[in-house]
Amino acid sequence: MNRNELIASVAGSAGISKADAANAIDSVLGTISNTLAAGEEVRLVGFGTFGVANRAASIGRNPRTGEAIQIAAATRPKFKAGKALKDAVNK
Repeated sequence: MNRNELIASVAGSAGISKADAANAIDSVLGTISNTLAAGEEVRLVGFGTFGVANRAASIGRNPRTGEAIQIAAATRPKFKAGKALKDAVNK
């Protein structure tokens, strides 16, 4: 499912226009992104938890030359599925 299909599905199930559904989806995703950027997590009971994880700096290898390269430390988003979501997927 892509973004447009998601918007159409939300609009149909909620009985709202596609424009309103697009605004709602954009707002939810923007809020999740901003919350993660602030280093906090978002818990949606029954669905899952969005959070951030810190990855330490490390040394890797260039596969072509074998040369050692420095991989910078980074903060990455993570998602842990909730029980209800896992159960829905594993029917």
